[in-house]
Amino acid sequence: MAKLKIAFVCVHNSCRSQMAEALCNRFAGDVFECYSAGTELKPQINQNAVRLIKQLYEIDMEKTQYPKLLADIPPVDIAITMGCNVQCPHLPCKQREDWGLEDPSGKSDEEFIKVAKQIEEKVLALKERKLNVEFSPRNLG
Repeated sequence: MAKLKIAFVCVHNSCRSQMAEALCNRFAGDVFECYSAGTELKPQINQNAVRLIKQLYEIDMEKTQYPKLLADIPPVDIAITMGCNVQCPHLPCKQREDWGLEDPSGKSDEEFIKVAKQIEEKVLALKERKLNVEFSPRNLG
């Protein structure tokens, strides 16, 4: 089964979309080739996101990821916006979703943890949906 390419898109590609890329790789990297990108860039990933993803999941985003623009990623099958009402420039894909997540930037650790757990749940649910479609009886025969 070929992996579907998925992009998590936010304005600055510094917080939610970066957390989603990290958690997608951890929990659904067997199904998805995961990317994150933004319509603008911050010079680094949000340091609270880096710290808490490392604490919660033992993932060091600064070693595996960096801020990227939409033009820096390959064509994708699925585009997920994080809830920042990003109107993506032409980003062709087969499926789009908006996850409607609050930006925890500048907020408490509890807010970052809440968003990370929401992303984890949504990534796992998306993986399950894709596996159910891939292996449904009508797709096997």
